[in-house]
Amino acid sequence: QVQLVESGGGLVQAGGSLRLSCAASGPSFSSYAMAWFRQAPGKEREFVAAIGSGGTPYYADSMKGRFTISRDNAKNTVYLQMNSLKPEDTAVYYCTANRLVISTTPNYWGQGTQVTVSS
Repeated sequence: QVQLVESGGGLVQAGGSLRLSCAASGPSFSSYAMAWFRQAPGKEREFVAAIGSGGTPYYADSMKGRFTISRDNAKNTVYLQMNSLKPEDTAVYYCTANRLVISTTPNYWGQGTQVTVSS
């Protein structure tokens, strides 16, 4: 069982930056593929970025060049650095974990953290 706790969300002006953190508890964090999803009001949940157990990152096209996902296995933590934020990035951001492989339906989800970008 993996428990995920996100932090770092908040209100930021367009063009600003935020760094989200996700602390994981449970065994074998390094064997989990980690990912961020987001859901804006009235919209479907969408994939943001993922990082495999080996450290290879993957991004949704609209996030490439602006967002960076990373992990620190020693701290059981995954990060999402978000730069050049836009109002359309406003959403609840969820941290997820899935054993061994990246999945569009990961097994474990955090409670979410709100990111609001003002214009």
